Amino acid sequence: MVPVQYNLRSLFVRKVTTFATAFGIALVVFVFAAALMLGEGINRALATAGRPDNVIIMRKGSDAELASAIQNDYIGLFRGPSQVSQAAGVIGEIVIVITAERSDGSGVSNVLVRGTPPDGIAFRPEIKITSGRAPKPGTNEVIVGKAIAGRFKGIAMNDGFELRRNRPLQVVGEFSSDGSSYESEVWGDLDVIRRSLGREAVVSSVRARLNSPADFDAYRSLIENDKRFSMKVQREADYYEKQSQQTSGFLKGMGLAVAILFSLAAMLGAAITMNGAVAHRSREIGTLRALGFSRFSILTSFLFEAITLSVIGGIVGTVFVMLLSLVSFPVMNFQTFSEIVISFHATPAVFVKSLIFSGVMGLIGGLFPAIRASRVSPIEAMRA
Repeated sequence: MVPVQYNLRSLFVRKVTTFATAFGIALVVFVFAAALMLGEGINRALATAGRPDNVIIMRKGSDAELASAIQNDYIGLFRGPSQVSQAAGVIGEIVIVITAERSDGSGVSNVLVRGTPPDGIAFRPEIKITSGRAPKPGTNEVIVGKAIAGRFKGIAMNDGFELRRNRPLQVVGEFSSDGSSYESEVWGDLDVIRRSLGREAVVSSVRARLNSPADFDAYRSLIENDKRFSMKVQREADYYEKQSQQTSGFLKGMGLAVAILFSLAAMLGAAITMNGAVAHRSREIGTLRALGFSRFSILTSFLFEAITLSVIGGIVGTVFVMLLSLVSFPVMNFQTFSEIVISFHATPAVFVKSLIFSGVMGLIGGLFPAIRASRVSPIEAMRA
């Protein structure tokens, strides 16, 4: 086999082409890893809001909470079955989308406001008050998710906005929820929100905590087959997954399409670079063949150079893509038509996939030039 030192020296001697190729691959890996991080961020924002032992109940025919309406009298009936946890119980909530002006003056967007009962925060242990305090029950106080705090006029700590004309709400705190879509909502008292909307007798949805995720089928059968009401029951995690399909599909598809186009360009660039190396190093290749190195040794040597170059570029790309963890941007949730904030989220799987991707690019881009190098005739090479 050709010594590894030979390949490393070759890459070092050809500084300009090595840098150019590694930079191009780093850019591609950056885009590819960014697309993966975006997908992780979308899943974190839209899918992790659901718990496996929680179910959400809505009126049949409703695809989202905004389109559902459930009478208050039904909430007690949903609490009755033995599958429901007596510790956490059942909560009914109402949601509405309002129009708010962005703080930077760039226009208006939609914000989701959730009316929740006094035990609504305790029902979700992932909710943490990060600034200020929780709203007092029965008042017009609200808390705002940290993802949208300050993004809209009036929706910030110690500020206020109107839910409806002459229906002011006062922001007294900010909260986090492990990066879920709840961080893009405003939460207030259920009864106050309902009175402001003139909908005191209904809630948009009901959530129930089951004793175990295994109780889901039995509980759904009881509720959906009850002739007193026409309801559908979903696992909370499944509900949020369906809510995220259109938005995540669009963003992931766009990111992967860009990554594929860039990767084709990078593989082409790697192939051109390695082909140029073969053309300029034919005498070296002939010497190696004359020294007794086999064609297979030459092939693996050039493949090693190409893969090493790609992995170096991949490492650089994955290091710089970590900076995107600091970036967040608003998108429209196509189901609720409200604005949610998505952040790029890095995981070990993202880096592993990115490095594998860079290695595959080097393998494909360097394969044909390596085959060409292995076929160089030592006699003709020495005459060149």
